[in-house]
Amino acid sequence: MTSSGGGRPAAAGPDPLPLPVVDNHLHLDHAREGEDLPDIAATLAAAARVNVTRVVQIGCDLPGARMTVAAVEAHPTMVGGVALHPNEVPRLAASGELDAAYAEIASLAEHPRVRTIGETGLDYYRTDESGRPVQQDGFRWHLALARRVGKPVQVHDREAHADVLRILAEEPAPPAVVLHCFSGDVEMAREAVARGYYLSFAGPVTFKNARGLRDALAVTPLEQLLVETDAPYLAPSPHRGATNTPALVPYTVRVMADVLAVDVPTLCRALDANAERLYGPW
Repeated sequence: MTSSGGGRPAAAGPDPLPLPVVDNHLHLDHAREGEDLPDIAATLAAAARVNVTRVVQIGCDLPGARMTVAAVEAHPTMVGGVALHPNEVPRLAASGELDAAYAEIASLAEHPRVRTIGETGLDYYRTDESGRPVQQDGFRWHLALARRVGKPVQVHDREAHADVLRILAEEPAPPAVVLHCFSGDVEMAREAVARGYYLSFAGPVTFKNARGLRDALAVTPLEQLLVETDAPYLAPSPHRGATNTPALVPYTVRVMADVLAVDVPTLCRALDANAERLYGPW
C-alpha cells in the first residue's frame, strides 16, 4: 500500500481490453484523504466493462482483514488476502496487541475465499531502524502462516530489497511468492525470476521516469507476470495523481505489452492464467 497523496478523481477511462485480466492487488477498504470509500459493486462493475473481470482484495490491518472476508463472501468476482502490513507490526508490538492480532489473522486466513497471505514484507520507508527487527519477525511469521495454510504470499517491499530477498531465501518456501507492486531493478528481477517468484507490476511502470522498472519488466517471463492497481493509489499514466481503480488496469497492461513486445491478447491470456494458477478458480 503506497500513497501518492491526495488528488483528483480519475477522468474517463481506457478502451476495454480484448480479453479478461485480474487486478492482482487492491484495497477497497481504503480511501484517499478527503474522499469516501469506494462503492464496491459499482467499482467492480466499472472494471468488468473494460474486461478487468476479477480482483484480489487485500486487507492488511485488522479492520481491513475483517472487511475483506465479508466482501469476498458477498462478491463472487473477488477473492482476498489478509495480513498485517509491515508498518502495522511494530505499532501493534509497541501497544502489546501483536499476539492477539496474529491470532485473528491466522483465523481469517483459513477462510476458503482468502487465497493469499498478504501483504506482508518489509517497509524501511515508514519504519525506522528501531522497528525493523520486529518487522522482520512479522514477515517470517506470515511466511510460516502461508506455509501452514498452503496459500501464496504477497510481499510488500519498500526500500528493503536486500532484506526481503534474504529473508525469503532463509525461510522454507511458501506455495508461491508474489512481489507485489514490484519496485526493484533488473538484477533483482532476474534473481526473483530465477527463484520462481511472480512479479506484479502496477501503475508506476507507465510513468515516464520509470525506465528502470520497465527494464525489470522486460526480463520477466510471461508465466511469472501479474498486473495490479494497488488502488486507490498509484494510478497509471495518463491519470497519475488521480484516484486509482481497477478500471484503469488496461493502461498498465498496454504499456506492459509494449515493453515485452507481445500483443495485448497474448499478455491478457498470460496474466489471467497466472492469477488462476496462483489463487484457484474464483
